[in-house]
Amino acid sequence: MKTVLVFKTSISKKDHIRMVQPLLNNLIAEKGDWNFDLEDCDNILRVEADTIQSDAISSVLMNQGFLCEELL
Repeated sequence: MKTVLVFKTSISKKDHIRMVQPLLNNLIAEKGDWNFDLEDCDNILRVEADTIQSDAISSVLMNQGFLCEELL
């Protein structure tokens, strides 16, 4: 069963997505998926994967200088 995580981010441009794309692809197993909704006021990142830890996603984005806060 896949887990779905939703994050509020400060990623607001497609260039930002391209910057973090390889990092997110590394974290998410081949059977997982992720996407950003830049039209949402919170620039939502949605991650769906078999096994994923929210801290790992937050850390990767924050290490690149972006806000990333899981929405519960």
